[in-house]
Amino acid sequence: MTAPLDMTASFDGDGSPREPAASLYARRVPSPIGELFVVSDGTAITEIHFESHHGGAPPNCAEVDVGAVELLDRAAEQLAEYFAGERRDFDLPVAPRGTDFQHRAWAQLLEIPYGETLTYGEQARRIDAPTASRAVGAANGANPIPIVIPCHRVVGANGSLTGYAGGVDVKRALLDLERGQLSL
Repeated sequence: MTAPLDMTASFDGDGSPREPAASLYARRVPSPIGELFVVSDGTAITEIHFESHHGGAPPNCAEVDVGAVELLDRAAEQLAEYFAGERRDFDLPVAPRGTDFQHRAWAQLLEIPYGETLTYGEQARRIDAPTASRAVGAANGANPIPIVIPCHRVVGANGSLTGYAGGVDVKRALLDLERGQLSL
């Protein structure tokens, strides 16, 4: 089972939403599914972008090289291990910005074991919102940290692959990698 990530980084000690850091840093991370941009505020990973869908580094980020932000180096290393089939769980602090409902949906994504899938309806039931499968789908679509928060593991009620920020082909490749059917 996937070890839970520290989503508490999104909140101050009193439970109120954490103010975003003044500086954001992005690092290009090559991957077999295309170049990724990993974003950090220096204390947590805040976003991962697929270059093919965003056209480059996210705005308002200082693009940095290896060694400039230790957390980005750790994220790049762990992503490389994941794509090599050597890592099943990520050990990174994350701070996704979103609503309380989105955080509940994203926390449930972290409970889906590596190589397994869940339907949107089942995810909705597991967060005690049994009639909210469409809202869960929207929350997953807004997930700012794909792969690390594995929204690719959620499928349609009939098992079909549905939309994904990196494209359905990327979703299929990630699932095939995790099932041992593809070596990236």
